[in-house]
Amino acid sequence: MRIIVHTGKGGVGKTSISAATALRCAELGLRTIVISTDTAHSLADSFDVKIGPEPVQLRDNLWAQEVDARYSMDKYWGRIQRYMLSVLDSRRVNEIVAEEVTILPGLEEGAHLLWINKYAEDNEFDVLIVDAAPTAETLRLLSLPDTTRWWFQRITSLMRGASGRLLRPVGKALMGAELPDTETLDSIDGLFDTLDHVRDLLADPTQSSLRLVVNPERMVIKETQRTYTYLNLYGYAVDAVLCNRVIPDEVTDPYFQAWKDHQAENIAFIREAFGELPMLRAPLFNDEVGGFDTLRRLADALYGERNPADVMVTEQAHRIETDGNGGYHLIVPLPFAEKSDLDLYRSTDELTLRVGPYRRNIVLPYALWNLDVEQARFEQARLRIHFIKKAKVKEAETEAS
Repeated sequence: MRIIVHTGKGGVGKTSISAATALRCAELGLRTIVISTDTAHSLADSFDVKIGPEPVQLRDNLWAQEVDARYSMDKYWGRIQRYMLSVLDSRRVNEIVAEEVTILPGLEEGAHLLWINKYAEDNEFDVLIVDAAPTAETLRLLSLPDTTRWWFQRITSLMRGASGRLLRPVGKALMGAELPDTETLDSIDGLFDTLDHVRDLLADPTQSSLRLVVNPERMVIKETQRTYTYLNLYGYAVDAVLCNRVIPDEVTDPYFQAWKDHQAENIAFIREAFGELPMLRAPLFNDEVGGFDTLRRLADALYGERNPADVMVTEQAHRIETDGNGGYHLIVPLPFAEKSDLDLYRSTDELTLRVGPYRRNIVLPYALWNLDVEQARFEQARLRIHFIKKAKVKEAETEAS
């Protein structure tokens, strides 16, 4: 099953593009499901039909679903949550408060990932389109297994084996409830194993692609750059930038000329920011995008004769790898470039790379802000930039002198 995730700043048109992409895939004969993981769902509005927390068939080969976090939590987190509720109930915690408290940080977003796992395992669809939440929530969702499981596994490890046998007789006196049974503990482990599996799915470039939706506005582009850098840091494959709401050339009213000029500058900046990533463009329509007819027009503008399910590029514009010693390598593919053409400029949170007359702007993740560039090497059509701690830079300079 092919998985395509659309993400970007709120309000850029991710939902319309997700719906249009799903419709195009379905009309190409691919069994397609599109799901919305944004808490402020608007997928039903895009199709102009009613959609619920379970898949609804809209057309031949086309299904849609607005993932309801509460419904999903009960479906996948029910056994664990019921145990936690029993503990809080024994402490006479208000029932409504208890239900809120038992939704652990990050797991509400994680419930969305579990649907992706279900569809990948069931293998009933050829394509899964994900209309993701705005960028910050998407990044939290994708990093969930790392941020949540650490402390959870330490709690459950105390309840297993010898530690568990010692604690179990006194558990009710301490907690007001029995310690969780083996099946409940296994459910916790299974939940995180599933989340890890989904993350592996999304990081496999042969199966999954993340696509960045932008408008030609500087603030939107800068946030999307930051998202792109962090997706590279986590190892997720981005294969396209979708530039939405571009004022068409046929609009000649002088009122829009300054806006068109501004958009043209920002589209050039998008090319600088995202290197060799394909950029697909969609116009600003003269009416609201909603319903199958306008979605079809949007798909025509974006994809033309292209199949949206195809992998659009296999080579990442840049990637970040750890060096194992607290530093990082930033690797930028530069096919056809010559070493003599390269110039590198660095500020705290950005790197600007000039290749002849062209410029590339890369937003750096926070982990690199306080590191220094120790070395930049150009080899095998790639620029490899080594970031290390400032103290190590001074040591290297001392040894060299």
